[in-house]
Amino acid sequence: MPQAPNEGAVPPTMDALVLLGPDRFEVETVPVPPVGRHEVLCEVHSVAICGTDREIISGNFLKKGWPRGYPYTPGHEWSGTVVATGEGSEELGFRVGDRVAGTAHAGCGFCRQCAIGRYNLCDNYGNEEVGHRHYGHYSTGAMRQYHASSIKSVFKIPDSMTLEQGALVDASSIALHAVKRAGARAGETAAIIGPGAQGLLAGLLAQLMGAARVIMVGRGERLETAAALGFEIVDNSDTDGPAAVRALTEGQGAHFTVDTAARGNTPADAVSMTRKGGRIALIGVPLEPCVLPLQRIVFEEMDLFGVRANPGTCAEVIPLIAEGKLDVDIVTTHTFPLQEFAGAYETFTKRLGGALKVLIQPNPR
Repeated sequence: MPQAPNEGAVPPTMDALVLLGPDRFEVETVPVPPVGRHEVLCEVHSVAICGTDREIISGNFLKKGWPRGYPYTPGHEWSGTVVATGEGSEELGFRVGDRVAGTAHAGCGFCRQCAIGRYNLCDNYGNEEVGHRHYGHYSTGAMRQYHASSIKSVFKIPDSMTLEQGALVDASSIALHAVKRAGARAGETAAIIGPGAQGLLAGLLAQLMGAARVIMVGRGERLETAAALGFEIVDNSDTDGPAAVRALTEGQGAHFTVDTAARGNTPADAVSMTRKGGRIALIGVPLEPCVLPLQRIVFEEMDLFGVRANPGTCAEVIPLIAEGKLDVDIVTTHTFPLQEFAGAYETFTKRLGGALKVLIQPNPR
């Protein structure tokens, strides 16, 4: 049975962002959640707003059951410190005081997909009775002062990492999963569609995986950040993106392409800018239909990969961040307290002040 935190360890109530309906939210006082078996209760330090949060807040994913109903608290890219442990958690290595990075998925642990490590595709998705959770999507998220999470969804971070960096572990690990799905190899040319935080992280990780060149395709001032990171840039606001990538690669195209935008025709563009026998990974969730050049995909033996979340890659990106090999600070542009969420959300959605990743910090610093 879930148990309450130790008396005096945390207050009985807390502030939380509460969605009341599509594009309607307030910061409200709610009870601190109990901590269940194989869970930890964490004082939340930072929560990053991501593109999926925008679609959940706007109600665009209601048909997917994200959220299942209102009132609801979102947030799935977060970091914090353990303040209470549930039954069995200490035996599995979690202690009060541990600094952790949180992520969204907790598989049931019993189905075939979980058994082979693809817990992001859990066959018992949505069944909390057998232990499945999808925090910040249908399960309660972390945009609150205290968050109870399965220990399957948190990863301890070393002292050499800041908790602000910890909140970028989820996004970084998704980018790594995408680059790995695309089969990045040494000396190759990568094309990345979308110079937002996810695209910039994917480009950096493509380099770490051995890519000799990274071509960033997009528009707006975010391309300036891409250029500063050493990426070649294609501004598709005034040129044809696929044609420009082919021109930069002697007519061949990229060896692999990662589409982080998933808007309009970008999935088809990803195919068009990739060479024969190349690979395409799709991170973004398309909201509208897109016609793909299926004959080319077949005749040129191209590989097309969907990317969902980050199975197994959180533990891989944490050392890269901790050792300074992956600079996540470059994509963290703004920080707001929870009480100023409305301003933070406007900053993120309208890209004010060059916004990339916007962090919410629910507890006073």
